[in-house]
Amino acid sequence: MLHTTPRDRPLTLTETLLRIRDLKVHFPIFQGIVFQRRTGWIKAVDGLNFDIYKGETLGLVGESGCGKSTTGRAILQLQRPTAGEVWFNDTNLVELEGERLRQTRQRMQMIFQDPYASLNPRIPVGDTIAEPLEIFGLAAGQTKRDRVLELLDVVGLNADVMGRYPHEFSGGQRQRIVIARALAVNPDFIVCDEPIAALDVSIQAQVVNLMQSLQESLGLTYLFIAHDLSVVRHISDRIAVMYLGKLMELADRISLYENPQHPYTQALLSAVPIPDPALEATRQRIVLEGDVPSPSNPPGGCPFHTRCPYVEPRCRIEEPAFRQIAPEHFVACHLVA
Repeated sequence: MLHTTPRDRPLTLTETLLRIRDLKVHFPIFQGIVFQRRTGWIKAVDGLNFDIYKGETLGLVGESGCGKSTTGRAILQLQRPTAGEVWFNDTNLVELEGERLRQTRQRMQMIFQDPYASLNPRIPVGDTIAEPLEIFGLAAGQTKRDRVLELLDVVGLNADVMGRYPHEFSGGQRQRIVIARALAVNPDFIVCDEPIAALDVSIQAQVVNLMQSLQESLGLTYLFIAHDLSVVRHISDRIAVMYLGKLMELADRISLYENPQHPYTQALLSAVPIPDPALEATRQRIVLEGDVPSPSNPPGGCPFHTRCPYVEPRCRIEEPAFRQIAPEHFVACHLVA
């Protein structure tokens, strides 16, 4: 069990930082070697609608391949959406190009899953952290060096690491370096794409606690993408559950874990271990049958109906609307009243 500092601050949803509307990312499928022709689409993200509030952590969970990482990249415009809108304050990022998009990216950063792959092995740590400062013209000379030293101190690293290379550090230290680089430009919003998945369990809690501390002190907003529901429960204010490119449920952390409404959410939560042998022995697991359908050929109606234990004829024909059933609690299911 991961021992992190649980979320204990009250959830206050006052100011919307990001509004995602009908976001779609479809990748074309081509056949043929010389004369290629498009034969279909992979619907990685297929019509997402949700908000991210200033200062919160929104957890995004789901099985591998459901479109979580693509969603994060599409929000930052690292992957251009096929359709939809991404409003950052009053700016639709989808409409930005060139210099306007580059300048807006100063306020949005990303922490990637693999710290081994996201750092250039030929560049010293100090230069890696300083690079965003140079790109956006934020500091130079001694001012730049002082800023790098400040960032290293913020993430818990010593000044003597500046001249060392990424291969000289452990996974947890590399992820701290990646976090320092993301903080260099004073962003408002950070997409955290499974930032602890590649780390040892003994290090994961340290990184999670560091991210929480930085959020409190710097007023950051996170989209925290993960598949480990125990970690998401600790760090998130609200949680969105994704399946086959669509959102199944979105609610605050307490409501989602104590009263999940969607059958897919219930199945996911039933797989999370409980640190109490007596309760664990009496708990009933919900085992889903079959495999996740291909995003290149998603089923009609509800995308989850091929594995849902409560499926009804209506579910096979009509796609459920993603609707609000309680304050800040949204579900896409015909069976939820």
